[in-house]
Amino acid sequence: MQADKIWQAALGELQLQVNKANFNTWLKDTKGIDYSNGVFTVAVPSTFIAEWLKSRLYSIVSRILCSITGQNVEVQFQVQAVSHNTCMQKAHSIHDGGISLKEGEPLLKSSNLSNKYTFSTFIAGDCNRLPFTAAMEISGNPGEAFNPLYIYGATGTGKTHLLHAIGHASRSLDLNVLYISAEQFTNEFINSIRNHKNEEFRNRFSNLDVLLVDDIQFLSCKTQTQECLFHILNDYLADSRQVVITSDRPPKEIASLNERLRSRLEGGLVADIYPPDHKTRLAILELKTQQLRINLDIAVLNFLATHFYHSVRELEGALLRLATYARLNGYTLDVNIAKQLLGDMINVSKQNVGYFQPSAVINAVANYYSISPDDITGKKRDLKTSRARHIVMYLLRQQNQCNLSEIGKVLGNRDHSTVIHGCEKISSEIIVDSQLSKSIEDIRDLLKASQKTH
Repeated sequence: MQADKIWQAALGELQLQVNKANFNTWLKDTKGIDYSNGVFTVAVPSTFIAEWLKSRLYSIVSRILCSITGQNVEVQFQVQAVSHNTCMQKAHSIHDGGISLKEGEPLLKSSNLSNKYTFSTFIAGDCNRLPFTAAMEISGNPGEAFNPLYIYGATGTGKTHLLHAIGHASRSLDLNVLYISAEQFTNEFINSIRNHKNEEFRNRFSNLDVLLVDDIQFLSCKTQTQECLFHILNDYLADSRQVVITSDRPPKEIASLNERLRSRLEGGLVADIYPPDHKTRLAILELKTQQLRINLDIAVLNFLATHFYHSVRELEGALLRLATYARLNGYTLDVNIAKQLLGDMINVSKQNVGYFQPSAVINAVANYYSISPDDITGKKRDLKTSRARHIVMYLLRQQNQCNLSEIGKVLGNRDHSTVIHGCEKISSEIIVDSQLSKSIEDIRDLLKASQKTH
């Protein structure tokens, strides 16, 4: 059987096991090109996709290919250039009442981009690896992959920074870029209707190559504005023009979101971004101290990274207070002074609803799976208990930013390699297992509800 036919059969099976958005993002443009000596080679359009498939879907792909061929198969992903005949066209036709680019229109004078938010000032880590890498990928080839790119996460985790960074990188390619918040989009849309300037509003988007929309959750329950954005998005995607959108939640959790718009948003890459881990927080602090031109002892930086872990914004605010105090008073700061200066901010940080007590996480997961908390921290290794234990590891790592030794300690003194395996297992499976994703969101909801009652 030819490699291409085998791969087509495999893709048919993968469509049943992987949700539509992930299939379109990672698998749709792949092709089976060789099968010999037990090695099956799949052509993919980029290095990023090759690495992602290898790290996240390898076991599923290998299992399906083994089933089809009746033999053990080693899978290799090989990057091959993909031609795009319509990429980034400069003249388009109207689609479904949408807004289109017209030849001969002048370039935008303003893109609303902030000069301080670039890729060079963004610190990448495990907490933001997927959205950061995707952002870098589309910045080199806007409109070719991950379109739309939808980034969601808590306030202050770097979503807006990535939007502006994409904008700057795209402008360096002489592309027309616009950054706009969903609130600003709504206000301008309403004013255009009120002042009978609908055409003027549409023209603002008609000569763009890259559209960046921030905080789309603001459009919740705004029916007309959602309809307008849907048509704009439709037109951009049809013309291979890049759209990047951010939110504090995934599309399915935005209340009263137009189903057609939701479908468009979920049709590209949906990538979540978490609060920075300790290592990333230290790297952020080191960069910011250079920008502020101050020297702080590593003990002080560690103190900040330990106590301010919910968001980059919170971390930077604490550092700025210390830097301002040091400049005004000429003091050399140590940990004791930092404790005094930041005491009120630390208390507020501890009350942040994003943090859950480890015991609360264990109890919530145990209740969800109808097992004992002692089973999770003990030695039982049946499938249900292991899954519950891995979810606890994942939540403590992603939600609380606990380090590996802390997680291992609360789970019966397990070593760091066991914790890493558990976290990575859930991180990989959550992408292709919609039921697992729902279970984790349900557990988070239980934790939030429990927190509000105390």
